[in-house]
Amino acid sequence: MPLEIPAPHMTFDISLDDGARIRVRRHGNPGGVRLFMSHGNGFAINGYLPYWQHFLDRFDLVIFDFRNHGENVPVTPANHTYAQLSRDLEHVYQDVTAKLGARKSAGIFHSMSGRTAMKHALEFGFRWDALILFDPPNVPPPSHPAYPAMQAFEVRLTEFARNRRTHFASIDELATDFAKSRVGQPWAPGVHELMARSVLRRYPDGNGFALVCDPANEAGIYTEALSMNLWPRASDFGGPVKLIGADPDLKGGSPTGRANQALGTENGYDYGCVSGTGHMLQVEKPYECARLTLVFLQEYGLVKPET
Repeated sequence: MPLEIPAPHMTFDISLDDGARIRVRRHGNPGGVRLFMSHGNGFAINGYLPYWQHFLDRFDLVIFDFRNHGENVPVTPANHTYAQLSRDLEHVYQDVTAKLGARKSAGIFHSMSGRTAMKHALEFGFRWDALILFDPPNVPPPSHPAYPAMQAFEVRLTEFARNRRTHFASIDELATDFAKSRVGQPWAPGVHELMARSVLRRYPDGNGFALVCDPANEAGIYTEALSMNLWPRASDFGGPVKLIGADPDLKGGSPTGRANQALGTENGYDYGCVSGTGHMLQVEKPYECARLTLVFLQEYGLVKPET
């Protein structure tokens, strides 16, 4: 059976400063602590359902895709930069709070959205009662031993994005590509088809599908990573941050795991990793990732008791 996204309690659009719009979906327990969640570059938050379904009973989930991703309509000009994504996140936080009311809130972000959340917190202020970052692919300073591997990683991803296939006759075609790919092989059952559904948009004439996130936008985000100079100390944030990385010792694993181990241990983070996972850890071992999330939220009194 395909994985199905539950119907949200509420859906609304947020207008951004350049006219783009982000569609917000509200799931879960409206009386719970609010969890804001988003995704990695080229993906979409609906594809992370095996992870976020573990929070539906006790938390007020606010899930959204960043501009030019997922359920949002791509815009021209794309303004697809980390500076803009950080401004977009501020809009999302402020507009959701204004619409739904102030409440204890945590941000839970993976990869691109994690790096965006770090930049946002440093530049706009720490908006959260807790912030959880899943394997943000930060690039250390050039003098750092982890730099060459991360530089090569971002260059490789840039080339992949620039040359990737953009048009598909069916959702199953992309799902098959995901399943055959190195990054997609460890994904949990059903995620390949779910993620394909989440990142494709049907052509208006009904003849096939296209990626919502244009490969040029995806490539630009990978390229920008090398010039961001984002390697902060945990104390720079002014609030509790949990850093959860891919397995740094996994043979053939992502260099992001080793980079996050270095960031976490050298810069004072509450750091942990998920054994046996690569960069897409939330869809590889969703239960284990959810458990680590709950433990951290519990430490700061953000878990509503089960009834």
